[in-house]
Amino acid sequence: MNRRHSPHTKAKKKKNKAPKMKRGASQEGDGEKVGLETEGGDAKKMKPETATFPPTFSVSEIKNKQRRHLMFMKFKQERRKQKMQLRKKRQKEREALGDKAPPKEVPKTIENQRVYDETTVDPEDEEVAFDEGTDEFSAYFQGLTNPKVLITTSDRPRGKTVKFCEQLATVIPNAHVYYRRGLALKRIIPQCISRNFTYLMVVNEDRHVPNGLVLCHLPDGPTAHFKVSSVRLRKEIKRRGKDPTEHYPEVILNNFTTRLGHTIGRLFAALFPQDPQFVGRQVATFHNQRDFIFFRFHRYIFKNEKKVGIQELGPRFTLKLRSLQKGTFDSKFGEYEWVLKVSLSNLTF
Repeated sequence: MNRRHSPHTKAKKKKNKAPKMKRGASQEGDGEKVGLETEGGDAKKMKPETATFPPTFSVSEIKNKQRRHLMFMKFKQERRKQKMQLRKKRQKEREALGDKAPPKEVPKTIENQRVYDETTVDPEDEEVAFDEGTDEFSAYFQGLTNPKVLITTSDRPRGKTVKFCEQLATVIPNAHVYYRRGLALKRIIPQCISRNFTYLMVVNEDRHVPNGLVLCHLPDGPTAHFKVSSVRLRKEIKRRGKDPTEHYPEVILNNFTTRLGHTIGRLFAALFPQDPQFVGRQVATFHNQRDFIFFRFHRYIFKNEKKVGIQELGPRFTLKLRSLQKGTFDSKFGEYEWVLKVSLSNLTF
């Protein structure tokens, strides 16, 4: 049966209807109208809260190695593009400003941020010139003696050490290689002096690899002890040139600016004759950087008036000074001028 409703009951139902609420409306609170909007009401619309995003994505989170490598290369490429765009932008700004452009920023490096060493000396200083005129190398620099080098090794050398000594003899003119045969250095030094040798060079090894170098200037010293590392023979150098010739090479000494550096630089310079033969176009370089001495041996060629090509001949190695001793080698009663300080934190027991 169809029920009939009177108009009075319809009116009552309309009066009991509550105001409609849209999505996102909050029913909490006593009369608060945050986020509410009635059909005919005057509720104010509030701005929605900002969404919180997850933390930045890291490439290291990718499990797949190939995919991770690909993403990393893309990331590096994007960074390179951004740097290039920034560099071009700065260059355009400098060209637009002309003379009013600010000076270029000097990049920070280990060398220019290094603390100034108080022992740095001026080569033209009178005191330094007097010391150099009376030291053990003065006879060589005055042209009174010619270098003659004896190269030997520790007892029973093997493999790489023997080849390293043979290649050193081709770099240093008038150098002779002799095997040790169990003789003590105190017995070898008088024999070297009697045969007019000006240097004794001893190459030590550990596990068939050169790890130490004793360089003794004869007859009055000094004696320097170096740690040897990063030794690479000629066959281990890529794109190397042909074997060096017998021409006297040129010598380049870089960054030997302190008191100790002057002594070590003169010690290396006295290994080679003072009259280089430029026909051979060979250069021996001792580069001092952060107290490490890098040795390289090159051959150069002039391509034109502005360009020069160089080719490494080998061998190459790195030296670290451990001690400098006055006089000839004496491990017991020798007087040390300088000894490398080693902190206990770097030692393992």
